[in-house]
Amino acid sequence: MSLPKPNALPWLIVSAVVIGFDQLTKAIVRHALVPYTPHEVIPHVLNWTLAFNRGAAFSFLDDSSNWQIWLFSVLALVVSIGLAVWLARTPRRDWRTALPLALIIGGALGNMIDRVVHGQVTDFIQVYWHAWSYPAFNVADSAITVGAVLLIFFGLFAGKHQS
Repeated sequence: MSLPKPNALPWLIVSAVVIGFDQLTKAIVRHALVPYTPHEVIPHVLNWTLAFNRGAAFSFLDDSSNWQIWLFSVLALVVSIGLAVWLARTPRRDWRTALPLALIIGGALGNMIDRVVHGQVTDFIQVYWHAWSYPAFNVADSAITVGAVLLIFFGLFAGKHQS
Protein backbone atom coordinates (compact mmCIF):
# COMPACT_ATOMS: atom_id res chain seq x y z
CA MET A 1 0.00 0.00 0.00
CA SER A 2 1.50 3.33 -1.02
CA LEU A 3 1.33 6.48 1.02
CA PRO A 4 -0.57 9.44 -0.43
CA LYS A 5 1.62 12.12 -1.95
CA PRO A 6 1.84 15.29 0.14
CA ASN A 7 -0.56 17.95 -1.10
CA ALA A 8 -0.14 21.73 -1.23
CA LEU A 9 -2.45 22.57 1.70
CA PRO A 10 0.53 23.77 3.82
CA TRP A 11 0.72 26.67 1.34
CA LEU A 12 -2.33 28.02 3.19
CA ILE A 13 0.26 29.47 5.58
CA VAL A 14 0.91 32.03 2.82
CA SER A 15 -2.83 32.80 2.82
CA ALA A 16 -2.74 33.31 6.59
CA VAL A 17 0.23 35.69 6.27
CA VAL A 18 -1.59 37.68 3.58
CA ILE A 19 -4.72 37.89 5.76
CA GLY A 20 -2.71 38.96 8.80
CA PHE A 21 -0.72 41.62 6.95
CA ASP A 22 -3.85 42.86 5.18
CA GLN A 23 -5.84 43.20 8.40
CA LEU A 24 -2.91 44.80 10.24
CA THR A 25 -2.36 47.45 7.55
CA LYS A 26 -6.07 48.20 7.34
CA ALA A 27 -6.31 48.61 11.13
CA ILE A 28 -3.34 50.98 11.10
CA VAL A 29 -4.71 53.19 8.32
CA ARG A 30 -8.22 53.27 9.80
CA HIS A 31 -6.63 54.57 13.02
CA ALA A 32 -4.00 56.89 11.52
CA LEU A 33 -5.54 58.43 8.40
CA VAL A 34 -8.41 60.81 7.76
CA PRO A 35 -10.76 59.38 5.13
CA TYR A 36 -10.26 60.62 1.57
CA THR A 37 -7.31 62.86 2.52
CA PRO A 38 -4.19 61.97 0.49
CA HIS A 39 -0.85 61.57 2.28
CA GLU A 40 1.94 61.82 -0.27
CA VAL A 41 4.44 58.96 -0.18
CA ILE A 42 6.12 59.30 -3.59
CA PRO A 43 5.29 62.59 -5.32
CA HIS A 44 3.16 62.18 -8.47
CA VAL A 45 3.10 58.39 -8.00
CA LEU A 46 1.85 57.10 -4.63
CA ASN A 47 -0.38 58.31 -1.80
CA TRP A 48 -1.83 56.70 1.27
CA THR A 49 -5.51 57.65 0.97
CA LEU A 50 -8.05 56.02 3.29
CA ALA A 51 -11.15 55.07 1.31
CA PHE A 52 -14.01 52.62 1.77
CA ASN A 53 -15.81 50.40 -0.72
CA ARG A 54 -19.01 48.45 -0.07
CA GLY A 55 -18.92 46.97 -3.56
CA ALA A 56 -16.37 45.01 -5.55
CA ALA A 57 -13.48 46.04 -7.78
CA PHE A 58 -13.63 49.62 -9.01
CA SER A 59 -16.60 50.25 -6.63
CA PHE A 60 -18.89 47.97 -8.65
CA LEU A 61 -22.28 47.95 -6.84
CA ASP A 62 -20.92 50.27 -4.14
CA ASP A 63 -24.15 52.28 -4.06
CA SER A 64 -26.46 49.28 -3.57
CA SER A 65 -28.39 48.75 -0.34
CA ASN A 66 -25.97 46.36 1.47
CA TRP A 67 -27.11 43.11 -0.17
CA GLN A 68 -23.89 43.18 -2.22
CA ILE A 69 -21.80 42.92 0.96
CA TRP A 70 -23.23 39.46 1.62
CA LEU A 71 -23.12 38.45 -2.05
CA PHE A 72 -19.40 39.26 -2.33
CA SER A 73 -18.68 37.67 1.08
CA VAL A 74 -20.35 34.40 0.08
CA LEU A 75 -18.66 34.54 -3.31
CA ALA A 76 -15.24 35.01 -1.66
CA LEU A 77 -15.89 32.07 0.65
CA VAL A 78 -17.07 29.77 -2.15
CA VAL A 79 -14.12 30.70 -4.39
CA SER A 80 -11.69 30.22 -1.48
CA ILE A 81 -13.11 26.77 -0.75
CA GLY A 82 -12.83 25.84 -4.42
CA LEU A 83 -9.22 27.04 -4.54
CA ALA A 84 -8.43 25.15 -1.31
CA VAL A 85 -9.79 21.97 -2.92
CA TRP A 86 -7.51 22.69 -5.89
CA LEU A 87 -4.60 23.06 -3.43
CA ALA A 88 -5.51 19.73 -1.83
CA ARG A 89 -5.20 18.10 -5.26
CA THR A 90 -1.94 19.86 -6.10
CA PRO A 91 1.43 18.28 -5.25
CA ARG A 92 3.21 20.20 -2.48
CA ARG A 93 6.29 20.78 -4.63
CA ASP A 94 4.22 22.50 -7.36
CA TRP A 95 4.83 26.04 -6.09
CA ARG A 96 3.87 27.53 -9.48
CA THR A 97 0.29 26.49 -8.77
CA ALA A 98 0.27 26.59 -4.96
CA LEU A 99 1.69 30.09 -4.44
CA PRO A 100 -0.77 31.90 -6.72
CA LEU A 101 -3.72 29.98 -5.27
CA ALA A 102 -2.60 30.79 -1.72
CA LEU A 103 -2.27 34.50 -2.58
CA ILE A 104 -5.75 34.61 -4.11
CA ILE A 105 -7.29 32.79 -1.12
CA GLY A 106 -5.59 35.15 1.35
CA GLY A 107 -6.72 38.22 -0.56
CA ALA A 108 -10.29 37.02 -0.98
CA LEU A 109 -10.63 36.16 2.70
CA GLY A 110 -8.94 39.39 3.79
CA ASN A 111 -11.53 41.47 1.96
CA MET A 112 -14.33 39.14 3.11
CA ILE A 113 -13.34 39.80 6.73
CA ASP A 114 -13.65 43.54 6.08
CA ARG A 115 -17.09 43.13 4.56
CA VAL A 116 -18.41 40.98 7.40
CA VAL A 117 -16.83 42.96 10.27
CA HIS A 118 -17.01 46.54 8.94
CA GLY A 119 -19.66 46.35 6.22
CA GLN A 120 -17.13 47.66 3.70
CA VAL A 121 -13.61 47.09 2.42
CA THR A 122 -10.88 49.44 3.59
CA ASP A 123 -8.62 50.69 0.79
CA PHE A 124 -5.61 52.96 1.17
CA ILE A 125 -3.03 52.56 -1.59
CA GLN A 126 -3.51 55.17 -4.28
CA VAL A 127 -1.35 55.09 -7.41
CA TYR A 128 -1.56 58.15 -9.62
CA TRP A 129 0.29 60.15 -12.23
CA HIS A 130 -0.47 63.88 -12.24
CA ALA A 131 -4.24 64.13 -12.98
CA TRP A 132 -4.72 60.37 -13.61
CA SER A 133 -5.51 58.21 -10.58
CA TYR A 134 -6.07 54.49 -10.20
CA PRO A 135 -8.80 53.57 -7.68
CA ALA A 136 -7.48 53.00 -4.15
CA PHE A 137 -6.73 49.39 -3.25
CA ASN A 138 -5.23 47.36 -0.38
CA VAL A 139 -2.92 44.44 0.42
CA ALA A 140 -5.69 41.87 -0.21
CA ASP A 141 -6.42 43.34 -3.63
CA SER A 142 -2.70 43.22 -4.43
CA ALA A 143 -2.46 39.56 -3.39
CA ILE A 144 -5.45 38.64 -5.57
CA THR A 145 -4.00 40.48 -8.56
CA VAL A 146 -0.47 39.10 -8.17
CA GLY A 147 -1.87 35.59 -7.62
CA ALA A 148 -4.08 35.78 -10.71
CA VAL A 149 -1.25 37.14 -12.88
CA LEU A 150 1.14 34.43 -11.64
CA LEU A 151 -1.45 31.71 -12.22
CA ILE A 152 -1.97 32.88 -15.80
CA PHE A 153 1.76 33.40 -16.42
CA PHE A 154 2.78 30.00 -15.06
CA GLY A 155 -0.14 28.37 -16.87
CA LEU A 156 1.00 29.81 -20.17
CA PHE A 157 4.78 29.49 -19.79
CA ALA A 158 5.57 26.83 -17.15
CA GLY A 159 5.27 23.98 -19.65
CA LYS A 160 8.00 25.50 -21.81
CA HIS A 161 10.34 25.69 -18.79
CA GLN A 162 9.81 22.05 -17.86
CA SER A 163 10.31 20.70 -21.42
